[in-house]
Amino acid sequence: MLDDSLDAAADSGSGLGYGRGTNPEARMPLMEHIRELRNRIIKIAVAVTVGAIVGWVIYPRAWHFIEQPFCRLPASSRSIPGHHVGSCTHQLYVNGIFDGLFLKLQVSIAVGILLASPIWLYQLWAFIAPGLYRRERRWAYLFVGAAVPLFATGAVIAYFAMTRGLHFLLDLVPVGVTPLITINTYLSYAFAMVAIFGLAFELPLIFVLLNLAGVLTHARFKKWRRMIIFGVFAFAAIATPSPDPISMLLLAIPCVLLVELSEVFAWANDRRRARLGSLAYPGLSEQEVAEYGLDRPYESEFDASAGQSSGSGSGSGSGSGSGS
Repeated sequence: MLDDSLDAAADSGSGLGYGRGTNPEARMPLMEHIRELRNRIIKIAVAVTVGAIVGWVIYPRAWHFIEQPFCRLPASSRSIPGHHVGSCTHQLYVNGIFDGLFLKLQVSIAVGILLASPIWLYQLWAFIAPGLYRRERRWAYLFVGAAVPLFATGAVIAYFAMTRGLHFLLDLVPVGVTPLITINTYLSYAFAMVAIFGLAFELPLIFVLLNLAGVLTHARFKKWRRMIIFGVFAFAAIATPSPDPISMLLLAIPCVLLVELSEVFAWANDRRRARLGSLAYPGLSEQEVAEYGLDRPYESEFDASAGQSSGSGSGSGSGSGSGS
């Protein structure tokens, strides 16, 4: 349904007369692109602003959710000062007068971006999609439809794994030293953990896209399978600050399972290509490969011209010999 509407928009040029019906490449003047981009940016800014206002209203609940990994630290954790503030045993600090205001603005804007994500994702897609063909849009659907849930899954696992990492890092503080953990430091750690786990979960999607593009075949995948799994565990050991195996396995095991699923996809996709044609020319039957001359050795233009000149020379030589 969405493909049909986007095709109609591309054919009509969104009412501007620059669609594929009159212009096969659906080109628009630069100023029209700039005007459309400006309008969509304004819509995105309005949506994020409305979401930020909502985030400002629900700021106490949002901050309570953000600080929970820090509050879940054991009450007996060494070198962490603090007292009971609500349900939190430990205490974060600010070192500036305006830090509280900036924190509330940051959290509100982050909540606004999250709440407005359906709107700004649609606006970006509506700006890009008219210039894409149906096959390219299907690839984009596959990428976005898989990338968002995978990143969200990694972020959720990171949220529950942060407490172990914090406990390990704070226990490294020497005896007699009191750490004063500022809110900015804690937020930097939390965002880094979410980004690392989220991007790690995108690795299988990259393998799938490489296989669809014909770069990574199942045979090559199978050959490097052990090294890929070893690399996943090594990355998990480096990315998780806690030395206990549980934190590492929280990241490594889901990634390995996703890598195995991507290998199964590569195997099934390669079999499908083999039925339709060859892996060298996916989607083409043997008759089409022969019709296009793809099964013949490559002959450069220089070799072809040399063959024609030699043929014409031998023809003229035989003509002159018969004349004599």
